[in-house]
Amino acid sequence: MRINSTNISLPLRLTFFIFSMVLNCMGIVILQLSQENIGYDKLGFLEAFKDLPIAFISLFAVNFISKVGAKKSLILALSIVGICSFILPFVEVFWFYKLWFAIIGTCFAIGKICVYGIIRNNIIIEKSLAQTMNNVEASFMIAIFVVNVGFGWLIASEYSEYWKFGFMFISIVSLVTIYLLSRVTIIEADKNLENNIFSSLISFRKTSVILFFFVIFFIVLTEQSFNSWLPTYYRNHLKVNSFFAIQASSMLAMFSYIGRIITANVIQRFSLVKYFTFCLVCIMFLLSIIFGIQYFGSDQSEISLYLFPIIGLFLSPLYPLINSKMISQIESQKINTFTSLIVIFSSLGSSVSSITMSLLFENQILTFYSLYILGAVLIIFCLSTFYFKQDYLKN
Repeated sequence: MRINSTNISLPLRLTFFIFSMVLNCMGIVILQLSQENIGYDKLGFLEAFKDLPIAFISLFAVNFISKVGAKKSLILALSIVGICSFILPFVEVFWFYKLWFAIIGTCFAIGKICVYGIIRNNIIIEKSLAQTMNNVEASFMIAIFVVNVGFGWLIASEYSEYWKFGFMFISIVSLVTIYLLSRVTIIEADKNLENNIFSSLISFRKTSVILFFFVIFFIVLTEQSFNSWLPTYYRNHLKVNSFFAIQASSMLAMFSYIGRIITANVIQRFSLVKYFTFCLVCIMFLLSIIFGIQYFGSDQSEISLYLFPIIGLFLSPLYPLINSKMISQIESQKINTFTSLIVIFSSLGSSVSSITMSLLFENQILTFYSLYILGAVLIIFCLSTFYFKQDYLKN
């Protein structure tokens, strides 16, 4: 017997809301710590402390969750996030941020697999499953908006020195989510599935699958170039204040949310491949305009301030579009392992992006910020073209 989707939707949406806030506060942390005489070379590696544990833990999280149970594993991950967020405001040393992000990354690796597993195993009606998935994914984008607006107002206020106490809100939401999860009865997955993770990995050696993972890598690399570094770019290169710089990420998140809502409503009428390509072309067009303005015009042009967030309309659909196309072709008994690989390549793309961006900022060559991102999008265009061609030949 399956449970009603409304019984689990709220705690799962809050779970993604929490993880989105702690994962996407990176831009705020970089912005604030860069004003405390901490070099960009050190700040650039903060992303790695978050993403590398995600990549490593994802390899073994499936078996761990199978033994402990999805519900208990998720409650454990949320408990650790809540405790660490409560402690953060009282710690002043930089090394703790490395430890904090490493713990957050580990918990997210477990949490994401748990959330998808719970949805898949407890909702049998297709429309209810799709609705729950959309709500959960949407909460991820809303959280980016909330965390940037919330911290932005705090940093711009007379209490700006207490900005780290904003993480107390995350602890409170974690506590509420844990309570809601404890009240829900869920159906656990079959513990006999996917016991041999390495044999499952070997089965994913097809050309189309390898191309897919590289596309995912560069999509996340592009997304993180905006999510984590756009506020600092606005302040350092476009010379706006910290509050407006943080709101840039808020507007990017809002446009990204709108982009996913639009996609959900129009994708039934258009070819997935054509829509994916259309979004890429729009991104390249906008980035070309921005680079032209910065290179041939003024570095502080107001136009580029507002063009960057609009890119979110076309960037946000890429990740779910390519994922949905590929996941639908994977055998159900291998889906958890495949999800783990998606998490791994996503985290690697995020980590490489931040390290590369830190080099741009450290060497003060921010004129090429948009050109660097444009290069990544061109790579996505080429790889996805080969991927879709391979997929077409296979079918």
